Amino acid sequence: MTSPQSVRSKAQHVKATWGSRCNMLLFMSSEADRRLPIISLNVSEGYKNLWGKTQAAFSYIHRYHRDDAEWFLKVDDDTYVIMENLRLLLRQHQPHEPIYFGRRFRPYVRQGYMSGGAGYVLSREALDRFVTLAMRNPRQCRRDVVGTEDVEMGRCLASVDVAAGDSRDEHGRERFHPFEPSLHLIRSVIPRDNWFWQYNYYPAREGPECCSDSSISFHYIRPDQMYTFEYFVYHLRPFGTISVSNSSAVGDERLPASQLTMKVATAAGNAAVTNASYVKAAS
Repeated sequence: MTSPQSVRSKAQHVKATWGSRCNMLLFMSSEADRRLPIISLNVSEGYKNLWGKTQAAFSYIHRYHRDDAEWFLKVDDDTYVIMENLRLLLRQHQPHEPIYFGRRFRPYVRQGYMSGGAGYVLSREALDRFVTLAMRNPRQCRRDVVGTEDVEMGRCLASVDVAAGDSRDEHGRERFHPFEPSLHLIRSVIPRDNWFWQYNYYPAREGPECCSDSSISFHYIRPDQMYTFEYFVYHLRPFGTISVSNSSAVGDERLPASQLTMKVATAAGNAAVTNASYVKAAS
């Protein structure tokens, strides 16, 4: 997801960095711009209208790109995503499963719901159920534009039996992160009375154990930090190191690209993206 005010300050930097690893990248906003490209939705901007904008974005994706991808990722235009690690998570699942993944929060929805800032990814079946079932039943799914986007999405998906998946790695470490790395990695930075500690579905950790070696997303990332991520994730390598991770597919002992390809659609902030071998992202 993006907005007219954020195209130059945020969205274009998504396209120049992690968005380039998507098969298709679509930005969702209230004004069109063919250069990114940005899809114009008939919505008003502003946080209070984000739920309406999210509904419109997924409706557009379902109508025009439903068969172009198997998974559909929604993220903000200040979220950085490591697409290879997203594919690693999703290769264990099938697009016909009614399931979605993200940073699982606890309040308001019995099975939990996924943080909007950290991003969440829907299977094709989950997308189908959201658009063709949940959105057509106002008693189960809120249809006005106001409301907290991630909570309302969680309620709608739960009402049509879409499962909230566990995206943690084999060590119980989180892969989707609602803040920038330093807030998770440095102990005691997030005050104990902050909402973060009460919202996590699974007990939150801090320090090095906060984050999986195969982490997928970080939120509240400035444009300059996106380029820093690019360097550290894709270019810097310690000399003589074969693998610096105990995860199943990181470092030089990576899985062949052919084993990590799948159709995925991502919505970034105010965008929509399709990843390489088939990921669509919406920013």
